[in-house]
Amino acid sequence: MDFQSLTTTVVGDYPKIPNRPKQAKHRQAMARFAKGEITFEELQTVENEVTIEVMQEQAEAGVDIITDGQIGWEDAQTYFAAKLDGFEITGLIRYFDSNCYYRRPSAVGRVAWKKPITVQDYRFAHDNSDRPVKPIITGPYTLAKLSLHPAYDRFGDFVLDLADALNHEMLALQQERPILIQVNEPAITWHKEDAEIFAEAMNRVMKRVEIPCALYTYFGDVVGLEDVLKQSPFQIIGVDMVWGKANWELITSDSWEKTLALGLLDARNTKMENWDGIFEQLAPIFRTIPKDRIMINPSCGLEFLPREVAFAKLTHMVNAVKKHRN
Repeated sequence: MDFQSLTTTVVGDYPKIPNRPKQAKHRQAMARFAKGEITFEELQTVENEVTIEVMQEQAEAGVDIITDGQIGWEDAQTYFAAKLDGFEITGLIRYFDSNCYYRRPSAVGRVAWKKPITVQDYRFAHDNSDRPVKPIITGPYTLAKLSLHPAYDRFGDFVLDLADALNHEMLALQQERPILIQVNEPAITWHKEDAEIFAEAMNRVMKRVEIPCALYTYFGDVVGLEDVLKQSPFQIIGVDMVWGKANWELITSDSWEKTLALGLLDARNTKMENWDGIFEQLAPIFRTIPKDRIMINPSCGLEFLPREVAFAKLTHMVNAVKKHRN
């Protein structure tokens, strides 16, 4: 797996609502669909149009590896749970410490994979982008932690069943040969006591997966998890350098053989970054890790930001990286 010096990418979602005076097509279509005024197929047509728009914005910003923006996702949990056997979707609950909410899945039976969830999304994105696109999967540990599990006596059994189910999704995506597959696991930064079951879940979700894959953590640091991450079957490890301040000392004081994806753009704050200052902080890391084993990206998904701010921040990030590639 060869990437250029300081490859730029994003973590997952992108703001669905456009800048004024552009029309908020997706919001309007969702409202009309809820009222029964348009069909699901018509809603999908709008989602496809907005997906192309946000991929074009990422490309215009200069990002090397983009995503489809997750425009068709209700949220990162529901999108998967609703398509797996064993789940029902319940009421709204807060997503971590944000002002966003998601519908909490509940495992009322044993969970299992039925059919591909993200493959068609990836095909559409790939066919409509000039840039490499990476598919995203919500990891089994995070999906489990943000769900109820009345059908399971033991949380660990629930996590491992989800890992086995999502392994089928990984294998289905692998057949499409994307540049890489990304698994998002923010919840482990809040629950490091589950490191052992998390490690087993990561091994299971990656079983028979042979293409490059990235494991992204965010919303906190990974201090205490470094051995688990280093021994995981993932080639790329994503760490949040904004909301996980302790990651700076961890990375500069330890050796890493894997590629590190550094979340340096604050995806939860509209203030623009001082990239000169950030690259001064990165100097010790560059002395121990070659730049072709470092990726630069936001701290988490961009949907917390206004769309024009997300685009401006990405543009500034890419321009800063271009100055420091050599």
